[in-house]
Amino acid sequence: MSEDESIVYIGRKPVMSYVLAVITHLNRPDAKEVMLKARGRAITTAVDVAEVTRRRFMSDLTVENISIGTEELPQEVGGTRAVSTIEIKLKL
Repeated sequence: MSEDESIVYIGRKPVMSYVLAVITHLNRPDAKEVMLKARGRAITTAVDVAEVTRRRFMSDLTVENISIGTEELPQEVGGTRAVSTIEIKLKL
């Protein structure tokens, strides 16, 4: 399985949509971990997805690593703007 298959990008959908994506991925026979990636306002959704998945559906799931950072994104009017990012690694 490639690394891109084990990444769930968090956006504007409801939390349960991403929870379902995580559970579906982890139910594959060769899947042991999944990475949640989000930036900006979606960071709170990513944290909610990790916690809902872990507390309600998969109690044996652990948060292995959380990394935060900043990306510089170009603006339409010129210049750049800093956007916060988060990566949450969940492991069985």
